[in-house]
Amino acid sequence: MIKEGDKVLLYGEDGSKFIITVEANKKKGTHLGHIDMEELIGKKFGEIIHIGKKRKKFFLLKPTFIDLIFSMKRKTQIIYPKDASYILFKLDVKPGDRIIDTGVGSGAMCGAFARVVGPHGKVYGYEKRKDFYALAQKNLKEWGLLENVEIKLRDIIYGFDEKEVNALLLDVPDPYNYLEKCWEALTGGGKIGIICPTTNQVQETLEKLYELPFVEIEVWENLMRKYKPVPQRLRPVDRMVAHTTYMIFATKVLEKTGGVL
Repeated sequence: MIKEGDKVLLYGEDGSKFIITVEANKKKGTHLGHIDMEELIGKKFGEIIHIGKKRKKFFLLKPTFIDLIFSMKRKTQIIYPKDASYILFKLDVKPGDRIIDTGVGSGAMCGAFARVVGPHGKVYGYEKRKDFYALAQKNLKEWGLLENVEIKLRDIIYGFDEKEVNALLLDVPDPYNYLEKCWEALTGGGKIGIICPTTNQVQETLEKLYELPFVEIEVWENLMRKYKPVPQRLRPVDRMVAHTTYMIFATKVLEKTGGVL
């Protein structure tokens, strides 16, 4: 049953959707008319309501984490879900893990880590900008994930407090300058993921990685294409989000080796 404080995704017959937080005795204005939120309390997810004079139908659904990310307040570019999901797998993130997330931004990737590590794990976020720090705290609290996260208002130039972490995500403009500190924070066999928007950043990062005890070094770019779900005219949508970022992955070992691994 829907109750006060729940977030509800209203999904229209035409595919339009928006998210509201249910508040008793309040109305929500939309382009179609007002929604009396008191009427939502007690309804089941999956039920239909009608909005406005034209009585447009909307389904009451639970918003997914992707819905929440794309509707959140943000001041930075986020890591797209197509990349975030791959990062979670490549870093082998699992319940109980301890993870470092650098360059927290608006908190989207930090939240994704927190959902997976669960109450017995911990995500340590590092963010040097006060406005991003405050926004990430706000978003994580709204998602109910702040208890799994500890965000520190600090530049990673000073290194990390944590040692023997399972994985680390490095999302800063000059990642090659911090790889030694990342190596020190990781456990043996721990995974590092590095976000690089441009190829010159990738090249500089790779050169530095090969100087350090890392193996399984890989570079990835993910492309994903959506299709129009019309049985009689099944085809790709006209536009797609193509390049979003380059992702570098590597594994910490305890001794440096020569050559490309």
